[in-house]
Amino acid sequence: MTPGAHVAAAIEIIDRILAGETADRALIGWTRRSRFAGSKDRAAIRDLVFSVLRRRRSAAAMGGACTCRGLLIGLMRQDGVDLGAVFSGQGYAPAPVSPEEFGAPWEALSPAVQADVPDWVYDKIEPSRRDAVWSVLRQRAPVFARVNRRAGSPEDAIRMLADDGVQAVPHQKVMNALEVVGNARRLKQSAAYLDGLIELQDASSQALSDLVPIPEGGRILDFCAGGGGKTLAMAARVEASFFAHDIAPGRMVDLPSRAKRAGVEVTVVNDVIGKFDTVVCDVPCSGSGSWRRNPEGKWTLTPEQLAELVSTQANILDEAADLTAPGGTLAYATCSIFAEENGAQIAAFLSRNPSFVLREEHYFEPSSKGDGFYLAILGEAEPAVA
Repeated sequence: MTPGAHVAAAIEIIDRILAGETADRALIGWTRRSRFAGSKDRAAIRDLVFSVLRRRRSAAAMGGACTCRGLLIGLMRQDGVDLGAVFSGQGYAPAPVSPEEFGAPWEALSPAVQADVPDWVYDKIEPSRRDAVWSVLRQRAPVFARVNRRAGSPEDAIRMLADDGVQAVPHQKVMNALEVVGNARRLKQSAAYLDGLIELQDASSQALSDLVPIPEGGRILDFCAGGGGKTLAMAARVEASFFAHDIAPGRMVDLPSRAKRAGVEVTVVNDVIGKFDTVVCDVPCSGSGSWRRNPEGKWTLTPEQLAELVSTQANILDEAADLTAPGGTLAYATCSIFAEENGAQIAAFLSRNPSFVLREEHYFEPSSKGDGFYLAILGEAEPAVA
């Protein structure tokens, strides 16, 4: 396929997304209808679609309209692409761009439009961090893998991946993390993945999992387990009894097979009974720290939804406090960069639960080395000395 044909395919897919389909469903549907497209073509088209979703607001402004065609015109203008070459009308390329389809130049866009976030979201980041954070979240996310030390070393994983044509390098700061720098689309077909030597997991998420205190032989509960990535990361570190729970059990459906592949034991529980030495709450959140991976989220989130999430997080924290054994650890985590979901949430919890104290607090800014995360380590307050 030619570059023009890639753009035409992206226009078709984005048209479906604007009509209400999710990006993944629209991409899968196009792939099924377009068996002629090779893997490199599919990857190029996916990149175009997700670039539009990440930069939807600025692309619409520069393309003159928030339409499937206008968004691609705006994206191409931002990237300095020769519009005449890809909008040529030749073969499968889209029709040429008329002067009327040009929108505003980049320098005329407001700061929030250049940041590609809604106006109400833009000011949630303090000015000293704002430009760096919003700039990162407009870019394509790097791909990271976690090495399962029960199955081998990072060096083993790099060699095995190379044998399957996947290039990976060690992360600069996270001990068991690898950054996949070549042929990432082949990762899930690699022997290293199929044999349980690696798992896909963001590097910041890995670092967060490494910071959670886990006592040898203890009872550990992942209270909002989801797919179980953090459960598996923690289980690879220490011999303990691991339990996974989620209010939507369907999210954990693959966890038993993943745990078996990783060589660890995790008990999936629907009804949580008893106390635990460590309770981990990776709570439902805005996902703002990982919007470059899930860019649809920043356009659908509303202030009302954020307020509801904050309320849900508070309820989960209070429930988890009751499940934490005396002397145990309560770990609260989000993939958010918003204060009300992070530090402010913990301050409110401590005001309601004076028997707990904040032991540690960690912020992970979205960057080239990982997504945005927050972690608070809580525990019982020391009894007052008479």
